[in-house]
Amino acid sequence: MIRFKHRLWVAAGLVAFVGSLSAAAPSNATDEAAIRAQSINWAKAYNGGDAAAVAAQYADDAVLLPPGAPGVSGRTAIQAFFTKSIADSHASGVVMNINPATDVGVAGNTGWESGTYTATIKGAVVESGKFLSVSRKVHGTWHYVRDTWNTDAPPAPSAPTEARK
Repeated sequence: MIRFKHRLWVAAGLVAFVGSLSAAAPSNATDEAAIRAQSINWAKAYNGGDAAAVAAQYADDAVLLPPGAPGVSGRTAIQAFFTKSIADSHASGVVMNINPATDVGVAGNTGWESGTYTATIKGAVVESGKFLSVSRKVHGTWHYVRDTWNTDAPPAPSAPTEARK
């Protein structure tokens, strides 16, 4: 009888444990979908010329780490960065495309996403690269806190230096 009760308690504990795992899974799936939606919304806002909507996806204390440029701290400075970036892109006809097959992870109120992108002009790829974004969930909404990307192309060669006289 003692063995039976022991097994019953072990079985009940196992059922509770498995139940807690399956209860946590939908939350992670929901959070992962929300993080992926950030990238989709980012690309729509960027391609739509809306720097304010792009910047609204960043936390007040976010840091943007663009390639070949100094880091940009804070939502206001990030909006200024994207205002110029979007204007330059639109002037040259660039459209940003995020590959929807991204890797996403969530741990509590912190999440990350990594993936690839292309920049196209009239459908022709002019740049391809990868990105990594870290987000924080505050009051049920995910915001980028760190965002970086870089191109797959090698750096441009250095300009030749004049021979010293």
